[in-house]
Amino acid sequence: MACGILLVTHPGVGASILAVATVLLRSLPLKAEAFEVPFDADPDALLPQASAALRRVDGGDGVLVLTDLYGATPSNLAGQLARLGTPVRRVSALSLPMLLRVMNYPEQGLDQLPATAAAGARNGVIHDDA
Repeated sequence: MACGILLVTHPGVGASILAVATVLLRSLPLKAEAFEVPFDADPDALLPQASAALRRVDGGDGVLVLTDLYGATPSNLAGQLARLGTPVRRVSALSLPMLLRVMNYPEQGLDQLPATAAAGARNGVIHDDA
């Protein structure tokens, strides 16, 4: 069994990052899906669809939910998902380095993956004067 990955983001963010990761890695070692929340959406109305996406990626060991902006509607929806029964961990500030790092450690469990995701985001930020 393995953890699943669900990207819950604003429109265009999750699907794009997932598509790039798929091209770079050729195939994703963990089941992953993007669920994009329209700007004018009612989060309560989207909860059943988001829950279905969560169940599709759950490999039996829970789901790491990656959101683009903490406190925004997609992140709040992800918080609601965490209360539905499936083991869920949420990490915000989704980036390509974060997702690639997670995909490079598919053997990790749901307790380790959030720290791996955060490390991927931190280590993916390079400041140089070039």
